Amino acid sequence: METARVRPSPRGRLLALAGGRRLRVVTAGPMASRRPLVALEAGAFGFSADWAAVQARLAEAGFRSVAYDRAGLGFSDPGPEPRHSLAILADFERMLADVGGPAPLVLCGHSMAGLHLRLAARALRERLSGVALIDAVAPEAMESPLVSRFVGGFSQASRLAAWGAEAGLLAPLADAGLGNAIGVSGAAAREKRWAFADPGHNRWAAREVAAWPESARQAREAGPLDPDLPTAVVIAGPRRATAGTIDWRAARAAASRRGRVFAAEKANHASLLGEAFADVVVSAVEHAAGAA
Repeated sequence: METARVRPSPRGRLLALAGGRRLRVVTAGPMASRRPLVALEAGAFGFSADWAAVQARLAEAGFRSVAYDRAGLGFSDPGPEPRHSLAILADFERMLADVGGPAPLVLCGHSMAGLHLRLAARALRERLSGVALIDAVAPEAMESPLVSRFVGGFSQASRLAAWGAEAGLLAPLADAGLGNAIGVSGAAAREKRWAFADPGHNRWAAREVAAWPESARQAREAGPLDPDLPTAVVIAGPRRATAGTIDWRAARAAASRRGRVFAAEKANHASLLGEAFADVVVSAVEHAAGAA
């Protein structure tokens, strides 16, 4: 329990934003890479530590990558509310301007980041090489009553998690292994255990989840991804088609003239980013970068 409560020294650096707040940014890979910069966006309750294994494999493949902690999450200062996709995009663009300048870009997002990347793909289209969606949410899925009910339940559970962190109830669960379901190691694992039990991280993550319906609306209004954009979709677990339903994840690959689905049948939604399956994510990024 004490391990989960000790704030570790963060990897990376703190990027100063207007108003005096800061974003934690972690870069990896060769500075002089000829390949596009890979910008990594984590899912709900996630932050840069989620991408540690993927960043290491991307570096081995010659990619430079950047991951960061959204406002209020991990080691970043809180930002203005509400924490919907437009607010997140503003910080994301500022971070990329500092890290990558005008360099070609691959957007790579996990889970709920699928909402944020839809806006980013439109805003950054002129420099965009491709998109890699890692078991990512599709904004159109909110049109399903089943998905809408799930999001409502998830929002309630997120508020409960924030309360549990405030009460100190998550620390024993963090050290029991739930704080690192992805399966990262070293310093990133320590960051994951700490953030799992940290009240501030959970509070601001819950506020992002509460804004999910608004973020989905903003993403739908941004329109679909450009069909000429190389789009890689990674799907965790076995794919089971159900009559009358749409697999929105695979549909986005089908909508691209250069789309491809990558299956990781033995992975789950979290472990997909861990050391056991990071190579699948790298393959998706290579497709999005036009190397496949």
